[in-house]
Amino acid sequence: MTAATVLDLVRSDLRAFAGYSSARSSALVGDVWLNANEAAWANPVDAQGTARRYPEPQPEALRARLAALYGCRAEQLLIGRGSDEAIDLLVRALCEPGRDAVLVTPPVFGMYAVCARLQNAPLLEVPLRDAGDALEADIDAIIATALAGNAKLVFLCTPSNPAGSTIALADIERVARALRGRALVVVDEAYGEYAEQPSATTLLADHDNVAVLRTLSKAHALAAARIGSLIAAPALIQVLRRCQAPYPVPAPCAALALAALDAAALEITAARVDQIKRERARLADALQQAPGVARVYPSQGNYLLVRFSDAQAAFDALLAAGVVVRDQRAAPQLHDALRITLGSPEQNDRVLQALSARRAAA
Repeated sequence: MTAATVLDLVRSDLRAFAGYSSARSSALVGDVWLNANEAAWANPVDAQGTARRYPEPQPEALRARLAALYGCRAEQLLIGRGSDEAIDLLVRALCEPGRDAVLVTPPVFGMYAVCARLQNAPLLEVPLRDAGDALEADIDAIIATALAGNAKLVFLCTPSNPAGSTIALADIERVARALRGRALVVVDEAYGEYAEQPSATTLLADHDNVAVLRTLSKAHALAAARIGSLIAAPALIQVLRRCQAPYPVPAPCAALALAALDAAALEITAARVDQIKRERARLADALQQAPGVARVYPSQGNYLLVRFSDAQAAFDALLAAGVVVRDQRAAPQLHDALRITLGSPEQNDRVLQALSARRAAA
């Protein structure tokens, strides 16, 4: 797929959209900066004056570090306020309201549908297929529904939240090939660090209608910093940058993220990811033996989706023990399910103790 074809997926009225030209978007040199109407003095609580100036729209050092982390080129990467901003930008930039559809695979992360609703983009749903031991994406149905329903965006969450299942790269490639020139296939890898398969960024060289979402909120423990990345064809990244707010990345957040991506921090993060994987296996095995547990789905994320014979009783027992989990019973197909995030070994033991106490109480 050529870059020109990628641009064909963008709303026609936005392909040449110039966006807002901020005071930081021009490469000017000087030592007295009077072009942005910033305050002349630092705030009294900001002794070093680090917050007085507007930040870089796309901090070059952070962008380079993220590109190295995700195995792409800097011009392929857009930094935003978490993955949520990238999702919203994609829907607004690609979907003509009332015409171009967004395809999702429920039960799944709800922001795809929220952004579609805000843009008045038709929502197409292809439910995950219950294969008995896993909730899996129905690839053939995704392709057929996207083609029949005029989908412009297809969101594939892998590992899926909350199901925990992954989509093989060969299947993602099959969707991208079938929808070439018709839709952008957005692979959400928010939990990619916990998965065992390679990233879909490896597909970008051959499939420019693939885009990948990554975040520092999960494995890198920077949820409050709100640093997300979209990796896609450079031509698409340029369009989205013009649609983005002028200064999306606060300087303190960029500095924190940059420090979190140095070699020492990354080594600690990798060790903690490995520990979570071990805890995932341990907790899954133990939950299978816990009273009232009907099924524990295998997961490639940092969470487990668990079905209970009485989900309300399990939720209440955990809450009484001070453990808060995600109630999934309102989601499609999950009327009896809770999602339990993997915590420290001690926290995971509290989950097991709270659930086991139900048997003793009975």
